[in-house]
Amino acid sequence: MRRALKQLAGVRQPAAADPEVLRELRMLRSRVPHLTGALAVGAGGVLLAEDAPGTRTGALAALTATALADALRLAETADRGRLRELLVRGERGYVAAYAAGPATFLAVLAEPRANVGRVHLEARRTGARIARLAAGTNERPQEG
Repeated sequence: MRRALKQLAGVRQPAAADPEVLRELRMLRSRVPHLTGALAVGAGGVLLAEDAPGTRTGALAALTATALADALRLAETADRGRLRELLVRGERGYVAAYAAGPATFLAVLAEPRANVGRVHLEARRTGARIARLAAGTNERPQEG
């Protein structure tokens, strides 16, 4: 917890979000019923773009980065390979995070009644598009 609080103190918000990344977040929220927020977060928990009205996005970005670091170690220790996503279910809904390239991730918030399968499907696609934007390419990733 102390580590998470230290990270919160250093959270930086960009002067202006990348318009293409912000567009992807907005499109994701429009496609998935009961999705209440979406954030693109870079290395160190730096908020890149957000579409999450009423949410403390800087704190959420930092805490999600901390949780992903722990989940990464868990996946490696359990010999499950590279971390791809994390899902937390609370009494009032879900928080999920998806890898979006080597140093970027997508975090989403959903109501309890959200279709989690649909959230996963659409968020994975959006994460892949954000990864391409972060890498500076619009090429479609090769399936393998």
